[in-house]
Amino acid sequence: MNESNGETNAAKGGLPAPHGIRSSYDRSLEEIKEGVLRMGGLVEEQIRAAIAALNSRDIAAAQKVIESDRAINELQRSATQLIAEAIAMQGPVARDLRYLLTLDHVAYELERMGDHASSVAKQARRIAPLPPIGHGDRLSELGVQVADLVRGIIRALVDADDVAARRVAGLDDEVDRSYRTFFDETLKQMRDDSTKVDAGTAMLFAAHYLERIGDRVTNIAEDIVFLASGEVEDLNP
Repeated sequence: MNESNGETNAAKGGLPAPHGIRSSYDRSLEEIKEGVLRMGGLVEEQIRAAIAALNSRDIAAAQKVIESDRAINELQRSATQLIAEAIAMQGPVARDLRYLLTLDHVAYELERMGDHASSVAKQARRIAPLPPIGHGDRLSELGVQVADLVRGIIRALVDADDVAARRVAGLDDEVDRSYRTFFDETLKQMRDDSTKVDAGTAMLFAAHYLERIGDRVTNIAEDIVFLASGEVEDLNP
């Protein structure tokens, strides 16, 4: 980051921020960034684990995903607290402030993604004892697509790469198409065979939560564009 509190003070005719203060601030930023990146990795893992539990009809694995959501929640709370402290104690301006606000919103979006992954696991737990419904592999494909989007957007965040962020956001259109296809096929099976209604309903809920994760990836992409350019841009018009 090019702008600092010291540069701002100097521009106003004051003294630059002491080196020790800036070093402390940089350490705070690094700690916040590491926590947010750790959240992103956990969210990706949770999505893949929830899909695996659904495929294997493993209630214990689904329950583990549900319980593990607490770790993501705690990371989000920690990031929010550290960001608030950094703003209060350091008074960041310009790009520094934009960076902190971006990370705060990214942490919020990741926490919500973790909730969605947990909700997928709850549907996996619900489906486990029910008769199987066909084309479950399509739901797995949707889950893989979404997990890959999360990985891609976290990489874009690391580099503050707005070009990569826009590219990842564009891939959400594929997620939406996969979701609509799965929705239509599942609804048809439920109409044709009433014994599949319960399992089909649970799978539709799971697909909906995965689709929402894709939308939140787009939100993070918009955050990255804001971080890189300072401009607010709607990537999902």
